[in-house]
Amino acid sequence: MIPTASDASFRKTGAPSIGESPLHARRRSRRIMVGPVPVGGGAPVSVQSMTNTLTADVPATLQQIAELTAAGCDIVRVAVPSQDDADALPEICRKSPIPVIADIHFQSKYVFQAIDAGCAAVRVNPGNIRKFDQVGPDICKAATDAGISLRIGVNAGSLDKTLYAKYGGPTPEALVASALKEAHMFEDVGFHDFKISVKHHDVVTMVQTYRLLASKGDWPLHLGVTEAGPQWQGTIKSCLAFGALLAEGIGDTIRVSLSAPPVEEVKVGCKLLEYLGLRARKFDIISCPSCGRAQVDVIQLANAVTDGLKGITAPIRVAVMGCIVNGPGEAREADLGVASGNGKGQIFIKGKVIKTVPEDQIVDTLLGEAHAIAERMKDEAEANGTTLDAAPVVIPITPDIRRHTS
Repeated sequence: MIPTASDASFRKTGAPSIGESPLHARRRSRRIMVGPVPVGGGAPVSVQSMTNTLTADVPATLQQIAELTAAGCDIVRVAVPSQDDADALPEICRKSPIPVIADIHFQSKYVFQAIDAGCAAVRVNPGNIRKFDQVGPDICKAATDAGISLRIGVNAGSLDKTLYAKYGGPTPEALVASALKEAHMFEDVGFHDFKISVKHHDVVTMVQTYRLLASKGDWPLHLGVTEAGPQWQGTIKSCLAFGALLAEGIGDTIRVSLSAPPVEEVKVGCKLLEYLGLRARKFDIISCPSCGRAQVDVIQLANAVTDGLKGITAPIRVAVMGCIVNGPGEAREADLGVASGNGKGQIFIKGKVIKTVPEDQIVDTLLGEAHAIAERMKDEAEANGTTLDAAPVVIPITPDIRRHTS
């Protein structure tokens, strides 16, 4: 059964949705639904992550899903490698505040269990599902009957041996050939509610692969750099690859893959979309680089302000500047700012100096003013019937939304 707008298991928010990039027209793709979250067809680019808990440990998995949700995650994926994990799905799906995707390899029986459990979608890998040519049509029928979508994915590390030999490795052409083969398996039995991922660990290869795939059809695309690495390296790789593709209008949902806690993936993904103009801006800090002109320890000051405001979700832009060259101008352009020098700091709000404080009072003053501004924004939003919650946008399903492509 497809969740409806009145389904209390999914949170609704008043956050604005942004479907069009200010940099480039979005690629036209068909729309599928992952629970109440639309993917493709001009819908806002959604952020995904995957739990790293033992799925069978329901309390731990739900706790991590709650943390991901609070960070701004739209859709969450859980691994289902065992029968115990499959048995845990009904409770997880029932209690999760965001749509749950079951990640399934090898055992087709878990796909059917995930559908029966109420998962919003299932990630299947036709390349490693045993006898997929036989069970594939049944999977598509079960998904159709339940009104859910599927995701098929190609990874460089699990490329079909025949294609590997034909193309001499996991080249863009090989990965796209594999994706097209899998897509046709679904389409040949009349199933079209699926999205595709074609992941590679190399940024250039990944971008070339998605560009090539995007030219071959209108499937919604799930962007990912697989095995991106530790947090700092994986963040750079993901931002480069996603930035290049999203700036061209390619991509409908993203997952930043990091060797780090899953909530860090969501933070990076949300900020990436914010800076590309694809998600409403939340808290942001502007700080100048450390240089010989600085008359204050900018690094320490910026870190202290960032740490003190890490719980802020209101769309406040705070400028922390350390010299008189760019400081006053940047501070005036921000919602709140400080221009530091000569042992003191000038505090600005909306372009006006409200006070000058000694250097040792800058952090406490900025934090106090920022929290006051956030409270005022919250009160104004509530008075207008909206919210400053950083949670994802959830769009109710209407009868014609599943096939909408504009």
